[in-house]
Amino acid sequence: MAALRAFFAPGGPSTPEPPLQVLNRTRGTILATRMETADTGAARNKGLLGRDRLAPGEGLWIVPCESVHTFFMRFPIDLVYLDRRKRIRKASNAVGPWRLSACFSAHSVIELPAGTIHATRTQRGDTLEFAPASEAESAS
Repeated sequence: MAALRAFFAPGGPSTPEPPLQVLNRTRGTILATRMETADTGAARNKGLLGRDRLAPGEGLWIVPCESVHTFFMRFPIDLVYLDRRKRIRKASNAVGPWRLSACFSAHSVIELPAGTIHATRTQRGDTLEFAPASEAESAS
């Protein structure tokens, strides 16, 4: 039972990697300042389950991933599908709970607070850049 609680806890059972900052190079806008990475089977399976919301600036980068579901989610999210060169293949706004979404030409997906795509003018074809949040903050 304790293992199950740890799996569904907001922080997860393992030590998290440092957060990333995500910049839309094409638009010159910042999509996230505290992007977590889900690059293990357990982290990808859990995703955002168990959370009540994503705060502005937060997000989850799921690698590899070409489809997501929002079953059991408590809030809508924006989805940005990327190819291996971090170019946007598809962007979906405010995907609500109990939905499926896919982009079979994608290598990864970013889950963001609803409204982020619109606020940053992000669209298909844009190129994103990832950097450790601490380095990105010190460079600005």
